[in-house]
Amino acid sequence: MTEHPSAPPVMDVVLLVNGHEHSIQVEPRRTLADALRDDCGLTGTHLGCEHGVCGACTVLIDGEPVRSCLIFAVQCEGAEVRTVEGLADGETLHPIQEAFWEHHGLQCGFCTPGFLMLSAGLLETEPDPSHERIIEVLASNLCRCTGYQNIVAAVKAAAAAMRG
Repeated sequence: MTEHPSAPPVMDVVLLVNGHEHSIQVEPRRTLADALRDDCGLTGTHLGCEHGVCGACTVLIDGEPVRSCLIFAVQCEGAEVRTVEGLADGETLHPIQEAFWEHHGLQCGFCTPGFLMLSAGLLETEPDPSHERIIEVLASNLCRCTGYQNIVAAVKAAAAAMRG
């Protein structure tokens, strides 16, 4: 930990994000969401409520969906963080991105990165979730535009595509 007389203390942290190391200096209280956006230049993680309610900032940490506004960047050293920028393989969209596109699972798009990461996390651990399970998982994120039906349809279509 490095301290400066006139500045808050900062810590050197190495974050592994989407397979790339990011060596950054952060105050211990800096959230992962802020570090991703401001220090790593990954602005796909959106900040909505900043209280863990809306889900717009959802990322995967070691494969588990986590609200990045509720976790400190320093807590993620040594973990594998995956953001929406890490879904596509070059120009090839991830099946969940393709399904959101094909099934009109977005409107304004603000909540979309969180839904994509939440859905990817679900489908990577549960390849064939039931309709009820999809709704249960998606209920943790908020969307003010879509009415959720197309998001559910997109997750079902992505699940089918990912199974082959």
